[in-house]
Amino acid sequence: MNYWILALTFLSVNLDFFFMLIFMIKKYDLRKVIVGYVAGVTILITLSFIIGKTLAYFISEWILGVLGFLPIYMAFKDDDDDDGVKNHKSQIFSFMITYLSVCAGCNISIFLPVLINMSFWHFIITLIFMNVLTVIVTIIIKRIADISIVSKIMEKYGEILMKICYVLVGLYVFWDSGLIEHLLQLI
Repeated sequence: MNYWILALTFLSVNLDFFFMLIFMIKKYDLRKVIVGYVAGVTILITLSFIIGKTLAYFISEWILGVLGFLPIYMAFKDDDDDDGVKNHKSQIFSFMITYLSVCAGCNISIFLPVLINMSFWHFIITLIFMNVLTVIVTIIIKRIADISIVSKIMEKYGEILMKICYVLVGLYVFWDSGLIEHLLQLI
């Protein structure tokens, strides 16, 4: 299990959401944002793991390396996410629904190839790691939300940084799955 790849994947797939997170932190209680964010991340990572395990049951590991094209595709796809905030009575539920509606497709397509070869116990450790990372990132974003230079940099370079990270994650999936090695053996 490569924690650097997991962290890079989490940060890159959520980079565009961090702008909305700044808004949500200003609107809602921090603890409720954290609980809603952790719930959303848990749901999406669990779905990615389940879908990946189902595919792995039927298809060879090196073939699944082709899933590395998903993050690369996401890097070059025009992103027309609906960033509208969904309002509900519960701040936790409202944040979770907003996160799921904005990030579901992207998160599943990025995490699926990364989680596909994990055992159940590695998945549990990964889920704990991702939830801790979610809490840490939320607290850090809370602290930097009022720094104007950070907002300007994210606004100017955030999308390109996210795309670079997606491509790196896709290339890692190619390598880690054995796809590149298998293709080189065919030559």
